Amino acid sequence: MSKKKKENTEGYTFKKAVSYATGQIADQGAYQSFTFLVFTFYFAVVQLEITLITVGFIIWALWNSFNDPMLGYLSDRTHTKFGRRLPYIMIAIIPLGVILFLLFTPPLPIGVENQLGNFTYFMIIIILFELFYTMFSLNATSLFPETFISKDDRTKANNVRQVFLILGLVVAFILPSLFIEDYSDPSSKALGEYQIFGIVLGIIVILIGGVFIKFTPREKAEFKEDYKSAPGFFNSIKMCVKSKSFMWYIPAEVANWFVYGILPTLVPLYAKAVLGMVDARLISVLLGCTFLSSAIFITILWKPVVRKMGNRRAWILSMSIWILTLLPLMFLGENMEIFAMIVFFFIGLGLSGSLYIIDLIIADIVDEDEVNTGTRREAGYYGINAFFLRLAIIVVFLSIGPVFIIADWEVFTLPASVEVQLGLRILMFVYPAVALGIAILSIYKYPLDGERLIKVKEDLQKIHEEKKLKV
Repeated sequence: MSKKKKENTEGYTFKKAVSYATGQIADQGAYQSFTFLVFTFYFAVVQLEITLITVGFIIWALWNSFNDPMLGYLSDRTHTKFGRRLPYIMIAIIPLGVILFLLFTPPLPIGVENQLGNFTYFMIIIILFELFYTMFSLNATSLFPETFISKDDRTKANNVRQVFLILGLVVAFILPSLFIEDYSDPSSKALGEYQIFGIVLGIIVILIGGVFIKFTPREKAEFKEDYKSAPGFFNSIKMCVKSKSFMWYIPAEVANWFVYGILPTLVPLYAKAVLGMVDARLISVLLGCTFLSSAIFITILWKPVVRKMGNRRAWILSMSIWILTLLPLMFLGENMEIFAMIVFFFIGLGLSGSLYIIDLIIADIVDEDEVNTGTRREAGYYGINAFFLRLAIIVVFLSIGPVFIIADWEVFTLPASVEVQLGLRILMFVYPAVALGIAILSIYKYPLDGERLIKVKEDLQKIHEEKKLKV
């Protein structure tokens, strides 16, 4: 047996986990930069009206309702010498890097007089971004549950993965401040700074993506024939929706992704309009505090908590803590920079639990599906999963748009009125707290826990042993 084949059939190794986890830098660096900067760039710098931005993101999300499930379906039915997932990753990585620069290159001069042209470009470029990002991310993520099968292997691999995820978040939230002086400066100077950052980010994503393609573990031999039994497109959707575990999980994940989306989207505006921060470096430090603490709490808190309590109960605990740590955002104001950094540090306490647990749960759901169907359909589930996540993005902008309109902030102006500041506080705490409350109620009903989960793992081990005998 070759060295590569031997590596693919063995369980967890640190080298294997690191090889897989490198992809998180490209994945999170690309998507979180998009979440963090694109809204502020087009609202404050390009000066698109909030109504047009909202319409653009709704059209984008509707496109994704087709794009994401279709890419998942195609991935599960693909058969090449590189496996099912890797060809799509190879196709996507260079276009993704190029588009990260093009995100910040509107064709017409910035300003309110060029609304239609820059809106059209905005809508097209975010759709192209999502196409190639999903092609990369969906397939890279699908490799996780089929590379690390047992609960113990996944827990250890997830520890390594979260370290690289934090590195990706550093790229997204800290690196921009090295190039952009003021995130909401409506001037050609800021436009050029954004474009320089886009070039650097694109190069990083392409280089890290190349490393991931070169070294990530290949598809295991026992799964190479699964493409033959993968269901058709509509049957795949039907099978996912029929899973009770998946359907109780989805509201919780949509709610979590709503919070993942709305907080970084609004932080640049909240920091400037409410906290009075102008320096982009200080604004990036706020989010840096959150993700530094996330890295710490994942290791010292959530790893042992998950092992003791299980995924479901640990996730409920983390979301409850997250609500409490978001509460001070309602009361922060100017000249409170130090206190704000402390608040953002402790927000990482609840956030880190969600980051750590969320993919462990979807991996369990994929395992349960394999026990029921005999076929691994990671990409099918992640594709349908991504479709529901785009609903979270629609809700984010359907939340932001009306609040800004009611506060008379349809076009970016400073100083912000009392109404604008109150709207931003509500968007940063009240809306996320309601979403997380819904998530807690949903995941409380999630059935894949305790004895049922143990039974799934036992049945899954038998299935894999039988598949190995046939290889």
